[in-house]
Amino acid sequence: MDDSQPAAAPESGLLAALRRLGLTLAGLLHTRLELVATELEEERNRILRLLLLALAAAFFLALGVVLLTFFIIVLAWESHRILAAGLLTAAYLAIGAFLAMSARDAAKAQAKLFAATLAELRKDRDELLS
Repeated sequence: MDDSQPAAAPESGLLAALRRLGLTLAGLLHTRLELVATELEEERNRILRLLLLALAAAFFLALGVVLLTFFIIVLAWESHRILAAGLLTAAYLAIGAFLAMSARDAAKAQAKLFAATLAELRKDRDELLS
């Protein structure tokens, strides 16, 4: 008895081509989804770092402003303490309004999310169409 069986011939035909196309598309989709996940993680880390830096900066700036305010009012205690307090209040309100408008403008002009993923998908589409 001969135990050797003929080697399986590689698949050919329409079904094999469709299977290979499906595997290629699945691999392509998997790669693009990994890219999206990586971009999401990078954006999350960037936003978290910015938030922590902004909170630390805000805390120390606020502390500095409070101490500076007390210092100026103590300097002007005898003659112009009301004027010093009023001018400092007006300055703080003006700075706060300017920063609020700047924050609003920055929120409107955000960077395009998933730019690299969209560019890769555009290249994939162009290659499939050509």
